[in-house]
Amino acid sequence: MAKITFIGLGNMGGPMASNLVKAGHEVTVFDLSKDAVAALVSEGAKTADTAHEAASGAECVITMLPAGQHVEAVYLGDDGLLAKLPAGTLVIDSSTIAPETARGVAEVARAKDIPFLDAPVSGGVGGAKAGTLTFICGGSGEAFNQAKPILDAMGKNIFHAGDHGSGQVAKICNNMLLAILMSGTSEALALGVKNGLDPAVLSEIMKQSSGGNWALNVYNPWPGVMEGVPASRNYEGGFLVNLMTKDLGLAFDNAVKNQASIPMGSLARNLFQLHAGQGNGNLDFSSIQRLYKPE
Repeated sequence: MAKITFIGLGNMGGPMASNLVKAGHEVTVFDLSKDAVAALVSEGAKTADTAHEAASGAECVITMLPAGQHVEAVYLGDDGLLAKLPAGTLVIDSSTIAPETARGVAEVARAKDIPFLDAPVSGGVGGAKAGTLTFICGGSGEAFNQAKPILDAMGKNIFHAGDHGSGQVAKICNNMLLAILMSGTSEALALGVKNGLDPAVLSEIMKQSSGGNWALNVYNPWPGVMEGVPASRNYEGGFLVNLMTKDLGLAFDNAVKNQASIPMGSLARNLFQLHAGQGNGNLDFSSIQRLYKPE
């Protein structure tokens, strides 16, 4: 069992840290939310007053943070963790950030002989709670092999995408496709209901037909069709619209830099930005259904 520090206990990070505790690891947590920290302490985790104190003596540091600026603030600079961690400490960042940001952190880590992985995740809050996340890792093969036994406590599918930044590239491609699928599924359901169809019946038809996709199978956006998903609890919890909008922005910026054409991704970005601008930023991203079905 490893001595692990986990920083960032939001909707995803909290359940991930909890699964590490359940797996028998010695986990020290840090977050600005006292309630989030208290919840993990009640499960057996330790805590500290600062990120540096939390990381003291750790064999592995894992972060799950909202955006690239937060990752840079935690790791870089004279006050960053990389300036203090001893060589050989494994660092895993599971935030979704720009590939170049991940590469920048990795470069500083490499200079200090600290193995680093960018390891964003897919699977949502449900996957985080169930320990069935997909980890998409960028970094050396040695760091990946070192990290895998730890990641296995939180995920079901662990992929090595390539060198530093590759995990982030794969993640933003995945989330761009997810946004396209969710907005398209919402549009199709709304059209069917406008024509008098039962959304649950239409969902079953499409699930068994060529329109079947992840949103229909496990994350239906129409309220009341599927139990246990955000759509059936007023879109509370889950993966926030603001975070999806951020990820679509990362995909757009990457496409510009690489002269790649992403017309569907650009449209999805505009739709989610519009939805966020209407006061829905802190709802689950499946609430994009409301663009087609006003409450």
